[in-house]
Amino acid sequence: MKDSAAGNGGANSRGSLKDVVELLESNEKFLLTTHEGPDGDALGSLLGMHELLGYLGKDSVMFLAAKEFPLPSEYRHIPLENVFHEAPADLGDRVVVFLDCGNAERMPVDFLLEGGLTVVNLDHHHDNTDFGDTFFVDPGASSTAEIVYRLARELDVTVTPLIATALYIGVVTDTGKFMYDSTSPETHEVAAELLRAGVDVDDVNSRVYESLPIEKLALLGRALEKLRLDCDGRLVTTHITSTDYEETGSGEEMTEGIVDHLRSIEGVEVAAVIRDQLATDGSSRRISLRAAKPGVDVSRIARGFGGGGHVKAAGCSSELEYQEIIGRICEELSGGG
Repeated sequence: MKDSAAGNGGANSRGSLKDVVELLESNEKFLLTTHEGPDGDALGSLLGMHELLGYLGKDSVMFLAAKEFPLPSEYRHIPLENVFHEAPADLGDRVVVFLDCGNAERMPVDFLLEGGLTVVNLDHHHDNTDFGDTFFVDPGASSTAEIVYRLARELDVTVTPLIATALYIGVVTDTGKFMYDSTSPETHEVAAELLRAGVDVDDVNSRVYESLPIEKLALLGRALEKLRLDCDGRLVTTHITSTDYEETGSGEEMTEGIVDHLRSIEGVEVAAVIRDQLATDGSSRRISLRAAKPGVDVSRIARGFGGGGHVKAAGCSSELEYQEIIGRICEELSGGG
């Protein structure tokens, strides 16, 4: 195992990457999972970790609930055909690794929450609850994919083009194409190493950002038509209904990225997309939050609804009506958000 400063994480990291490495080396069977509504970092970290363990000769399976499919169109090219949708028969023999999960409840599946399993927690969310038997949380990392890359280095794993591409997708999406302030010099160094390992940047950019179905653009148009400003212009929101999905021929997975269009509006501090969740027949809504100004912590707003995330990007769910949700967010902003 290599000895490197990166293996210890930044000054604000919690837990021990060394302990994670030792646990991975001393066990043979693993189940990997990530949070519900997985984004590029969640999926890239999941596949990258799976391939890393396979390189080491370990028995690894990936788990995502069936309801997570179809994935957003941006990520359907990621080779996840062998993902399990049910618990494997030998679950009790496997170490469970949560990737990019602020808390275990972000993958709300009974068999993962009932206890009795050895759990590893790898994440970069600052509000991670430090759950699990072994954990490493580094809020200074741009992405969980960046942490998985560190693990590969610590474990002397040769980063294959597939591992590199999976992790690059995680890095590039969670940094907003290297535009967010989570992007550090180390992030660029990791990206450079991934490119050297075989990432086709043009192909990734085309698949993730330039291959959108027309239905998604129609849904974006609906969302932009319904923009509204509240809290003296500090908050911009839109609401996507089940009718919007039906009339545009789109699905919930096509809401990925819409909130980023809202956050670019001049003068706003918080952007929110509030959308009906079809699995609940519209009785529950999903809220995607983005901070548009420094000093605003949308993860604090999300935690008020039982969710969480990053300072500048967070999410949650609520059974409140649209106007009530807006009122709650405004209260949080008025309280010093």
